[in-house]
Amino acid sequence: MGFSLSIFLIAVGAILAWAVNAEVSGIDVQAAGVILVVVGVIGLVVSLVFWSSWGGFGNRDTTGGGGQNTTIVERDRPV
Repeated sequence: MGFSLSIFLIAVGAILAWAVNAEVSGIDVQAAGVILVVVGVIGLVVSLVFWSSWGGFGNRDTTGGGGQNTTIVERDRPV
């Protein structure tokens, strides 16, 4: 689940939980909205954790010796 889906679930859940006053038989709309908000928040936190470990945020190597995404290829030249 990515950022956009998490934010979408939070928005839809908030609308269902606090803006809809409809009565539907067989389902509690407000409870479904709260569940969607909770799932969206959990998805957002998990996405942030994985994004952080992937390298989107965090410390970068600024020593000038090449970053973590630098590939150095050394080839021997034939004599």
